[in-house]
Amino acid sequence: MKTARRRIPAGALGMAGALAFALTFTLVSAPASAQLVNPQPTDDPAAVEVWRKVQASLFGGRPVLPAPPGMLQLDVPLRAIDAAVVPLAIRATLAPSAPAQISKLYLIIDANPSPISGIFQVAAQAGQTQIETRVRVDGYSFVRAIAETTDGKLYGVIRFVKASGGCSAPPSGDMALAAAMAGRMSLQISGDPAGTAPLVAQLNISHPNHSGLAMDQLTRQFTPAHYVRKVEVAQGGEILFAADVDFSMSENPSFRFQFAPRGLGELQVSMEDSQGRRFAFAQVPTALPR
Repeated sequence: MKTARRRIPAGALGMAGALAFALTFTLVSAPASAQLVNPQPTDDPAAVEVWRKVQASLFGGRPVLPAPPGMLQLDVPLRAIDAAVVPLAIRATLAPSAPAQISKLYLIIDANPSPISGIFQVAAQAGQTQIETRVRVDGYSFVRAIAETTDGKLYGVIRFVKASGGCSAPPSGDMALAAAMAGRMSLQISGDPAGTAPLVAQLNISHPNHSGLAMDQLTRQFTPAHYVRKVEVAQGGEILFAADVDFSMSENPSFRFQFAPRGLGELQVSMEDSQGRRFAFAQVPTALPR
């Protein structure tokens, strides 16, 4: 039995790096029906070997139940126009009277070098949870959104994306300028912070988010990995939004999310990247039209 291995530049491992490396780059040869190396939309998503290992390692083998109608929605294009900038939205809806609410959302992109692409924590609230971002997709892949509820249950939805080379795509702009601006952040809040309707936040981060897999066409060397790892938005000591991500997020990551208003207290925003650099700022929420 042969073992298929793929080389990855040093320093390119993201969240749960050793786990992702083992999952993606050391796959034991198996029948095509089990590995689904080049999956198609009609294939069985449960047969993807990477997913089986992610489920066992990340969730301890806990079952991921199909999300009931209306509970969980994953919006992502079937065919990516640009595999390095694929728009993606996860929306989870539970009745305010439901005994358990959403505590975390997981994003799994099977074909990416680090398939565990994002773990998102949201503030405890009834109703709808929504996260929008842009991601890289490295090849034809099942994309999975999984919601964990406060009672420990897991619910998932699956979509299929046709893409190629998103994680090894070269930067879109001037690398020196991108490096100089790394860490700059802005946060906009839509809605009335003193009202009762959910607020919508748009967090934009300037960061090259180098995957470590893109080759400089002039030097023929891989650009060293350098990407956003952790993001947090808090108010009054309570986390409104937190993300544990890796280079699956596109260059200049952005996150759009919603939360219940908690008054005019300062919002604390922080970000940490793979080089251990930390950036933070605070601002008072102001009312903006939706």
